[in-house]
This record gives sequence, C-alpha cells and structure tokens, in this order.
Amino acid sequence: MIPNYYALWDGYWRSYRISSEAAVQIALQQVPGQVVRVELDVEDGILVYEVSIRTTAGIYEVKINANTGQIIEVDRDFD
Repeated sequence: MIPNYYALWDGYWRSYRISSEAAVQIALQQVPGQVVRVELDVEDGILVYEVSIRTTAGIYEVKINANTGQIIEVDRDFD
C-alpha cells in the first residue's frame, strides 16, 4: 500500500499547538534581538518553528517544538 503523503502533511499541520507569536516570544527569551524570519517545518517527524534572530553577535536560529513550546536547538550563524 502506498502512503498518502498529503494526508501525512495535513496531519502535521493540524497538530501544532503553539502559535508563531508564542514561538517568537519563547525564542526572544532565549536570544534577545530582532526577529528576521519565522518558519514552520518538519524535522525528524516533529513540527518545528525556526526563528531567526539578529543580534550584535550575529544571527541565531532558535528551533522550537510547535507542540510543546520546548526549545530544541539554538545555533549561531558565523558568516
């Protein structure tokens, strides 16, 4: 049986509980600065907000679980 990928995607997008505004507030508590981008994506089967924040030290990407609001990862871009 071939999986219905559209149904899988639909299930992901309907499952998140944290709004993008809440994700931004969570990210800014971790890394104060100016938000330059917010994306909702699937990583390792988990719906994740990716919030990019510009600071004086560079740009940071904060990944937040869209179901729990828990911070998954904080990365700094050294470019």
